[in-house]
Amino acid sequence: MIISLSWLKNHLDTKANLNQIADRLTEIGLEVENIKSSNANLDNFIVCKIVKSQKHPNADKLNLCDVDIGIGNLIKVVCGAQNAKDGLFTVYAPPGATIPKTNMKLKIAKIRGVESQGMLCSGYELEQSSDQEG
Repeated sequence: MIISLSWLKNHLDTKANLNQIADRLTEIGLEVENIKSSNANLDNFIVCKIVKSQKHPNADKLNLCDVDIGIGNLIKVVCGAQNAKDGLFTVYAPPGATIPKTNMKLKIAKIRGVESQGMLCSGYELEQSSDQEG
């Protein structure tokens, strides 16, 4: 049987963490075969807002986005999503983050001559959606 931690905590009066709960379940005879976290690999990702999106000066299918991640200054990100527009809330992956779908580790890079300080991600790239449209 597969159950979620949130469902389990709705039925238990406990402040125990996940490992303590798993140990206790095993002690009382309920084998815990596997613990899977659906979003442990998303800790570095940040919900952000595209403040300004404009066409990339050296590419027809890319945008240059000024992104607000809540630290006071805007981040410049080169983005290939066709739906990137001013005011859109999306997910920002900073340099050092690993994209779940491709297992690619990000670094600051020049894309067609413009520095990109991370990546704007779709649900598909984060393995949270099957929609590949962006």
